[in-house]
Order: sequence, then C-alpha cells, then structure tokens
Amino acid sequence: MKSPKLQIAGRALLAASLFIVPVHSWAQESAGVVRKLITKTAAVYPPLARSMNLHGVVKLEAHVAPNGTVKSVVVKGGHPILTQSAVTAVGHWRFEPAPRETTEPVEIAFNLD
Repeated sequence: MKSPKLQIAGRALLAASLFIVPVHSWAQESAGVVRKLITKTAAVYPPLARSMNLHGVVKLEAHVAPNGTVKSVVVKGGHPILTQSAVTAVGHWRFEPAPRETTEPVEIAFNLD
C-alpha cells in the first residue's frame, strides 16, 4: 500500500499533467519556406451561428502540398459550429508552389458586422 504522501504526490502529478500543452512551432516546421497565398475562398457564415449571434476565431493548420494545393486541414481551436465552414473554405485555398510540403497556420474570424 502506498503511503499517503505518495498518493498525494501522484494525484498532484496527474493533475499537473492535465494542464501541459505541447508547444508547436509552425516556423520550425516550415523551416524558412514562406508560402504566399494565391487563391483565398471566403468562409460562409453558418446560418445557425448567425441566428445564435455566434462569433469568434477558428484556428487551423493547413497541410499544403509542394504544388500549392491544400492536402488536409486540422482544427486547432474555435467554436464547433464555425469550424466546418472554415475547414471547407481553407480546403479550396491555393498557395504558391514550394520545394516541399509545409504546414501553414490559419485563423479565420467570424464577425456579425
């Protein structure tokens, strides 16, 4: 049986581990490759979000192929009602060609104005 001090220390360690967020550096992943956006499709404001007066920012990562097409989009944050529209829009974006695949950070703001 564990001592009470070990049990408390174990619980504290478990609680602390729940708040550790890995730091992701987009600059390192792109390693100096700056991709210029060539074609940008606007995100459609979802009717449900509009009726709820919902607004905010959706944070995404776009995985871009060497030819500039978006291979995949990963949601990093934002309201679930807004994310699908943002993912769909970014999926249609085109970037300038580059020697290799890159990961581009994207933020799409949804405002009622």
